[in-house]
Formats: sequence, structure tokens, C-alpha cells
Amino acid sequence: MPTAVMMEENFDKLLEQCEAQELEAPGGITTPQVYAQMLALYLLHNDMNNARYLWKRIPQAIKSANPELAAIWAVGQRIWQRDFPGIYTAIAAYQWSENILQVMEALQESTRQRAYSLVAQAYTSISAEDFAAFVGYSVEEAVKGVVSQGWQADPATRMVMPQKPDPPPVSLVPNEQQLARLTDYVAFLEN
Repeated sequence: MPTAVMMEENFDKLLEQCEAQELEAPGGITTPQVYAQMLALYLLHNDMNNARYLWKRIPQAIKSANPELAAIWAVGQRIWQRDFPGIYTAIAAYQWSENILQVMEALQESTRQRAYSLVAQAYTSISAEDFAAFVGYSVEEAVKGVVSQGWQADPATRMVMPQKPDPPPVSLVPNEQQLARLTDYVAFLEN
């Protein structure tokens, strides 16, 4: 099993455990470490609604006593605003604890992959500087990364030309099934 899949499964299990700990906690208030892991995991899964509601239900005393929680939420705010350069800056600006570090590294990498995907879908060409800010790399690292993915980079104009992603395969409906569906539709309209 690939490492990324194993890590994702571990993160899913960890999120389930954190949610169970919160539900089973006396008075519904758990430890700051559980809140921090849960908030970071919601951000990793790009589940902004649950992240926002978790932030709202964390007691103010716990929020103010734990700067790591505030730092995680600062990353969440950048994600909410779709401020990709801000996401990388907010992640790099804090010295994460051991139990949060892996989640934040995975969040940074998944954000970077999402940025690559968005650029590939939306742009025919983009300046190397803008692209580097969008993926959180230096210009040189960003250009190396796109060339390794089969994209083109023009050093003279300092432009990056993304390779368009393959369209999803169109599922073809067999003719008999299509005819049966059409028959059902016409029979429905006649009645």
C-alpha cells in the first residue's frame, strides 16, 4: 500500500478517535491537544464547515491559553479566504508540536497538490512568479516541479504552461439500457 494512502487512513482513524474523545469527554470539553488535532485534521480534509463549528465550540479559555490552536485557526482562515501564499506562510510561521507537525506537513502538501490541479485546469500560461507563490515554492523549485510533471516552462518569458488534465472518462451506457431508460421516460410522460 502506498505511503500516502496509509497516512490518509491513519489520519482518518485519528480524526474518528478525536471525535469520539470529544463526545465522551466530561461536559463535552476535551483536552487542548485533541482540539488541536481535530482542527488540523478537518483542515487537512478541507472540511471547513466542521473546522469552523469546532472553533466556535472550543471554550474561549482553552483558545487563549493555547497559541498552537490560534496558529492552526490562522491557517484555516487563509484556507477559507483561498489565500494560497498565506496558507504556506501561516504554516511556516509556527513551530508545531510533535502531534500536529505531520498533519500540518500533509496539509501543506495537499494544498500544494490542489494548487497544481487548479492551475492546470484554469490557466493556459501563468508567470513563474505567480505560480511559485501559488504553490509555496521559490521560482526555481516551482519551475523544476512543473517540468518534472510534464509541463512546459519558458525561461525567456518566465512563463509556465500547464499540461491540461485528462478529462474524466465518459461512461457509455449500453444501447439496450439507454433504450430501456428512454422507454421508461416516455411512458412516464404519457401518464
